Amino acid sequence: MNQNFQPLGFGPADILLPRAGTDMTKWAVVACDQFTSQPEYWQAVEETVGNAPSTLRLILPEARLGEDAEDDITAINATMDRYLADGIFQTLPDALLYLERTQSDGKVRRGLVGMVDLEQYDFTPGSGALIRATEGTVLDRIPPRTRVRRDAPIELPHVMLLVDDPGRTVIEPLAAKRDEMERVYDFDLQQGGGHLRGWLVPGTAYAGLSSALSALADPALPEEKYGLSGAAPMLFAVGDGNHSLAAAKACWEERKRTLPSAQWSTDPARYALAEVVNNHDDALAFAPIHRCLFGVEPQAVLEALLNFYPGAHLGAGEGHTIRFVWACGSGAVTVPSPTSQLAVGTLQAFLDAYLAVHPGKIDYIHGHETAEALGRQEGAIAFLLPAMGKEQLFKTVMADGVLPRKTFSMGHARDKRYYVEARRIR
Repeated sequence: MNQNFQPLGFGPADILLPRAGTDMTKWAVVACDQFTSQPEYWQAVEETVGNAPSTLRLILPEARLGEDAEDDITAINATMDRYLADGIFQTLPDALLYLERTQSDGKVRRGLVGMVDLEQYDFTPGSGALIRATEGTVLDRIPPRTRVRRDAPIELPHVMLLVDDPGRTVIEPLAAKRDEMERVYDFDLQQGGGHLRGWLVPGTAYAGLSSALSALADPALPEEKYGLSGAAPMLFAVGDGNHSLAAAKACWEERKRTLPSAQWSTDPARYALAEVVNNHDDALAFAPIHRCLFGVEPQAVLEALLNFYPGAHLGAGEGHTIRFVWACGSGAVTVPSPTSQLAVGTLQAFLDAYLAVHPGKIDYIHGHETAEALGRQEGAIAFLLPAMGKEQLFKTVMADGVLPRKTFSMGHARDKRYYVEARRIR
């Protein structure tokens, strides 16, 4: 990693982009963990892409993750090799990319793409690492992702890291200089995903970037900024793609065991591409992630929820109020005097306990209308959760460890990161 950035766990990478002339709208597809209960979305992507070069052929949508995916993984790796051999990619050496994403709401979200050092990332609750998970990591979701990554020659990121930069010292200064930078792509994203533009950050800006990040990693900041005495600084919080980053970490730990320690710092598998976004970006909104159960008896689920928490009752009230929707209507359950800080924690504790002894499947749904529509199906029920304020994210994670898994989503499903850039990991 570039020496200016090495202590920070994030820096420039040898970034692969498709060569000039590639249809970028067909090339880029949304993060694989979106639209997991909407196969029609992925069918529409298939029809849009056709036979054109596309990241669709390089990733495994989670809508298919529950299937026997070994053939898919083999085909993905073979396509990666073919794209490399056919010269589909061009390499931008030691590069950082400044991005502007026009979202479906018309707002522009700014980002910075580079690579993270997996040695400085830890998803363990209470970790003091510079790069930490914000939500609980579901360990059984890591092995399927390691299968996808383990033998892959390249990676494509949908990981988004947040930096708590109210002074706007890291990313925002690049916006003022974008007209002086080389623009490397500018295109509409398919399926209503908005628009994406990217510029190559000049090396002359690296010193300023590393200095600004270093200031945010100051060991004195946790107490000065958050009132947390003795807390280790956290430079980056994983906002999206934590399980993919955890899989990259798992693959790196496997590979480390096969390498002399002298080779660790230069091995490409030690690093993973990610996009950094300022938590204070005006376009960044935290949206709730709703829960939907399938293959259940909704009335029995509601009765179990009421019995799970003494004093819980139907209707709104003091405490955590959780709305629900099913085929017979909608309503709310209130849990008084909750022990969890957030309603999502109260709900998830019940759902975990219920599904451990009852049949049924849970899915985590982005988007209020989608969750309602799915919840109204026969044998289903959706629980609709309120949004969490993003201003408390860093302090809460530093003080309490991690939030309940799938607590929040950064924007709606169509505004998620699209696969565009790649990097060799072998």
